[in-house]
Amino acid sequence: MTLQLIIKKIHTVWSDIRRKVVSLLSLNEKSAFNNMMHSKLLHNIKKRKVSKLLLEFVKNFLRDWHIMITIDDYMIMKCSMNINILQDSLLSLILYLFYNANLLEACDDIKLKTSFTDFINDINILTYEEFMKCNCRVLSEIYDRCEQWSKTHDIKFLMTKHELIHFIKTLKWFNMKVDVKLMKHQINLKSNIKDLKVQLNFKLKWVTYMHHVKAKLVIKQKIMQTIIKST
Repeated sequence: MTLQLIIKKIHTVWSDIRRKVVSLLSLNEKSAFNNMMHSKLLHNIKKRKVSKLLLEFVKNFLRDWHIMITIDDYMIMKCSMNINILQDSLLSLILYLFYNANLLEACDDIKLKTSFTDFINDINILTYEEFMKCNCRVLSEIYDRCEQWSKTHDIKFLMTKHELIHFIKTLKWFNMKVDVKLMKHQINLKSNIKDLKVQLNFKLKWVTYMHHVKAKLVIKQKIMQTIIKST
């Protein structure tokens, strides 16, 4: 759903009569669930005027977790656990949306023509303009807001996983060598990026992704053949 939203926005911008380039900055949060601050989460939920009943439910969900070690139905140890959020819980996905709510508000800016989409720790910031340099300047400004948010929410961004791509309809209209600098770090432009486990091409052509899928299928086929031969 998140990826469909991004692609739809790109095609909407491309449908404009004026030639515009869509730039996407992909960010990754380090150990998202492990670093969540309960106080910030509860504050964000309360800020969105969620009912007191649901707020109390979340408070109870976050505390008094225990682990039990048993052998042959005999409990040999029981101890309390101090955890942030369980990764395998469906409720955790919803709670993380609340945790990122302030970041969404900071990055969604009508004046700067930016939009924000995220899926857990994968964050995408999209903007569009007639010139790539304008897009990069906007993305740099929005990233500064992300860094300010991260300091108040105990979240770190993995600079090595940041990716930048410009989506264009016709190559000859734009200079494809424009990079972006984030916090003194240069993020090099790519013609293909992996976003939400899908390979995206700068012209939204799916040839690259199909090659990627075929390569993985070949590897899995060889593994299956090896297993069959061994049996």
